[in-house]
Amino acid sequence: MSAAHGEDLAAALPGAAREIEEFVAAAGWDQPTQVFALVPTAQLIAAEPNLAAELDAGSPLTPIAQDSLPAEDLAEALSRIVWPEQVAGCALVQEIVVLPPEAESALPAEDEQARRAAAEHPDRQEARLVAAVLRTGSETCALRLRQSGDDGEVVQDPSLAPNLLHALHQTFSA
Repeated sequence: MSAAHGEDLAAALPGAAREIEEFVAAAGWDQPTQVFALVPTAQLIAAEPNLAAELDAGSPLTPIAQDSLPAEDLAEALSRIVWPEQVAGCALVQEIVVLPPEAESALPAEDEQARRAAAEHPDRQEARLVAAVLRTGSETCALRLRQSGDDGEVVQDPSLAPNLLHALHQTFSA
């Protein structure tokens, strides 16, 4: 992959994350954890010319939905993923509980107890998180808070889920 091509893909990553979030949002809330392969659009059209009419040739990356993952053992499920060379990146979408910083610091250390405490916390907010990475190291996250009545704004910040981004990068190190 040329350096210019890699830069194009890196610049397209935040848009791909938003596209994935919008795609999942169209099905509403309470969706399972989903994984998407990110494939260079030009490469996909070259390999499958019959798909050209269905793809946005102007978008450098095309997300391709994969099977949903079990939310309860996400780390193990991610550790089993190995991507073929044609996949330039991947993204994971999951619904999470967001707490104010002061509430997070008071959570129990044990994972299951912390999950229960977060789910029952009066200041919790539900959100949909998209974490996306490229083989080349680029990464981004997009987060939409679940709000009653309307869709919340999408916030994009690569520092939202460092552990998840690291786990996604590991799917390319096998």
